Amino acid sequence: MTVKALYPGTFDPITNGHIDLIKRAARLCDQVVVAIARGGGGGGKQPVFNLEERVEMATEVVSSLGNVEVCGFDCLLIEFVRQQQAQVILRGLRAVSDFEYEFQLASMNRHLDESIETIFMTPAEQYSYISSSLVREIASLGGDVSPFVTARVVAALKQRLG
Repeated sequence: MTVKALYPGTFDPITNGHIDLIKRAARLCDQVVVAIARGGGGGGKQPVFNLEERVEMATEVVSSLGNVEVCGFDCLLIEFVRQQQAQVILRGLRAVSDFEYEFQLASMNRHLDESIETIFMTPAEQYSYISSSLVREIASLGGDVSPFVTARVVAALKQRLG
């Protein structure tokens, strides 16, 4: 059976932790779709980069991975999974604190479509503390985010946040 997995998020910005999970998922699955949500997710957060910019940056980052594609979406996740004909939703867990929320999402998605599975992955230890929110905050205050994101993302953050 061919396994197509969808890795959703806002990726604002895409971090080295995201890249780690994408590369590892690409080894496990026949095809991986990095699905970038238009909105800012929970809590009313507004993305620093628009959808097109996030898709462009993520596409550059994964260009060397032949079985990974990047798509933007603006609909219910489970509907996008169906549109992509994926069987699996990949979710990253950085810490135990992520689990309750992610478990709730997985349960709701299973309720909406029980044929689609959710698989949780943890990042490599050196990336477990990195989040897009922290990277944005550090960058907005003039800090060095180069250990957490690619050079392309560093440049985009500097340009956008000054």
